[in-house]
Amino acid sequence: MPAAASSLKRLLPPLRIGRMTVETPVILAPMAGITNAAFRRLCREHGGGLYVAEMVTSRALVERTPESIRIIRHDADETPRSVQVYGVDPATVGAAVRMLVEEGLADHIDMNFGCPVPKVTRKGGGAVLPWKSELFRDIVRAAVRAASASGVPVTVKMRKGIDDDHLTYLDAGRIARDLGVAAVALHARTTADYYSGTADWTAIARLKEALPDVPVLGNGDIWSAEDALAMVAQTGCDGVVVGRGCQGRPWLFADLAAAFAGSTERVRPLLGDVARVIRRHAVLMGEYFADEGKACREMRKHMAWYLKGYVVGGELRARLAMVSSLAELDGLLGALDLEQPYPGEAAEGQRGRAGSPKKPHVPYGWLDDRELSEQFRERLHEAELSVSGG
Repeated sequence: MPAAASSLKRLLPPLRIGRMTVETPVILAPMAGITNAAFRRLCREHGGGLYVAEMVTSRALVERTPESIRIIRHDADETPRSVQVYGVDPATVGAAVRMLVEEGLADHIDMNFGCPVPKVTRKGGGAVLPWKSELFRDIVRAAVRAASASGVPVTVKMRKGIDDDHLTYLDAGRIARDLGVAAVALHARTTADYYSGTADWTAIARLKEALPDVPVLGNGDIWSAEDALAMVAQTGCDGVVVGRGCQGRPWLFADLAAAFAGSTERVRPLLGDVARVIRRHAVLMGEYFADEGKACREMRKHMAWYLKGYVVGGELRARLAMVSSLAELDGLLGALDLEQPYPGEAAEGQRGRAGSPKKPHVPYGWLDDRELSEQFRERLHEAELSVSGG
């Protein structure tokens, strides 16, 4: 372990976000269809941190759609209750945040400006929105004002910019800081990068240099506790945001807690241990959806992540990816070689598809200047038609 990393216990105290104290400076990034209350509980059972619910649109919250209310639902013992809000209209964002804090539905609001999904960015939303700096300012201001009366902290998550020729993260970080956000998180990729290549941790270091007076959180390519230690050592960031790295590995949070406490202890599960976590996850999903069939269908996408690196026959993998009941799941898990040891690096690293760089989908003329025309203002509302996002 590098010398700088080995002293992180002293250098990296519990993370302060407004009035909240996060003992382990780790945040679970919202992932659509992944970070529901069931998965968050599973992660909390393995380690400390701040666990953020799936992204929800401000419009859906204001309209109180059943799906939006389900997304922001937290377990009775889940604290702090963190909700990520996405919006394109300052008034709607303000109303949504006001609803959350005045009705006691959230202890922390995270604003999403990092979504790279084309269905959102082609309308001017998500990761391309900070290019219109005044609109970004108005949205953040509305969220902070609505939350401040109740003392609820607001944080902002963003990407570096649209592409290398249209970087926005330093300007956006300063704007957010000046408006009173409690922390700024940076996914060190551009919209064009999508999830490809290697995250540019030097951008996190530059943001921290620009914002010495507010916590800066780093995101991108944290696949292990050692990656988190390296990010903090190299960038000076105040905490880390973990997304895809914990898919199929909720015990990553135990590794992170140990690492930031100065311990070299790591979780290295036998395949039987993984099978027990899969079973626990499925049970929690059943409780969350109150529908065993739906829970098992949702579990299908998790199977490849859980089993990554382990020797499991193709037929058995295929059947697990089509599981439809807990009884069937029990039978299939029982067919695994439960004493198979942890496969090491084969089980770690990239989760899911990284894809390749993509030409950003933005409205025609969006990049001509940083002002927002009335034409674009009308189109933006189309970027918030769904309840959640990618």
